[in-house]
Amino acid sequence: MSTHHSKTALILSGGGARGAYQVGVLKAIAHLQPSGGHNPFDIICGTSAGAINASVLACESDHYGHAITKLEALWSNLDSRKIHRVGFTQLMKSSLRILASFFHEGVVDGKPVALLDNEPLRRLLEEQIDFSKLSARIHDGDIMALSITALAYSSGVNVSFFQASDQVEGWRRNQRAGLRTTLDHNHLMASSALPAIFPPVQIQGEYFGDGAIRQSAPLSTALHLGATRLFVIGVSHNATEVATGPDKTTHTPSFAQITGHLLNSSFIDAMDEDLERLERLNRLSRYLSEEELKTVRIQPVEVLTITPSVRFDEIAANHIGDLPLSMRTFFRSIGATRTGGGASMASYLLFESAFCNELMRAGYQDTMERETEIIAFLDFKQRLEPKISA
Repeated sequence: MSTHHSKTALILSGGGARGAYQVGVLKAIAHLQPSGGHNPFDIICGTSAGAINASVLACESDHYGHAITKLEALWSNLDSRKIHRVGFTQLMKSSLRILASFFHEGVVDGKPVALLDNEPLRRLLEEQIDFSKLSARIHDGDIMALSITALAYSSGVNVSFFQASDQVEGWRRNQRAGLRTTLDHNHLMASSALPAIFPPVQIQGEYFGDGAIRQSAPLSTALHLGATRLFVIGVSHNATEVATGPDKTTHTPSFAQITGHLLNSSFIDAMDEDLERLERLNRLSRYLSEEELKTVRIQPVEVLTITPSVRFDEIAANHIGDLPLSMRTFFRSIGATRTGGGASMASYLLFESAFCNELMRAGYQDTMERETEIIAFLDFKQRLEPKISA
């Protein structure tokens, strides 16, 4: 953690299987650490799959290298069966439940419906993450706060559930709130419940879903928790060029292609827009005096963002064949393939080790290419030999 006045927050956005990229970035940071294996982040904020990575880091924040080893092992050995039940029978039952829900106001047997049953994910999280450690980590000063964000379906409020040191207070703004609580696996399941794909989760009498939905200001949680510097790991290749020529197609978009754009708008666009807003405020702050900054309540925030140098949809198109037969058939039927234009959607649900390992390697390489910049940002005084094998 930071030993000076500034507080550094790690922001891990959502993105389903794309969350593997974050682990590669975090592994590279472990290699750049000078010594001791300490946790370099005071505040850790996670959404969706990013909340899973954030929780492992926070609960193991007394030894950062151990946390990274644990995360790498988790994602390296992942397959779809550890996330949700697979098989044609399961997909048929889910489809019939969805059909039946049309005649029962969207529910069956009093329970919300979804395409996939992610009970295996709950078991995996309970095996891998020990939330009972978190209070001790906060008390010992290894971490100041952990936040997990989810969407309340009935109110439409984006809620950041957080566990933190005593001086941190909750907040309420337009359609977003921060609620102090004791975090557990229900918060993780809620935050990672992709709408319509995984079922919503009930917390304190209200149903919650994926935290990336309606998350209009994904950076604000870290700032409310006291961060003055933000280390953001994105999950999308920020290409600015527009497709032209033979790469630009005019065929009717498939269901998966449309869904991919909707997922991108939730997981990617809001983060990019919030980073742009923060950059504008930072530019404005350079023209204001100390007194003026206090009056308008603007505080400059240093930001470092790591984003993929590769396109995840292109990588996903090469790994769809790794999925179980039932999922391959389903993906093909909705156009979640290269030819169907829906590989972007597939990249969110491709929980297979080969795909995840390729994303981790990309994250590691992208981070090491910015070694000098990251060492300066995280205030690492020196570079020692790596503690984890590449």
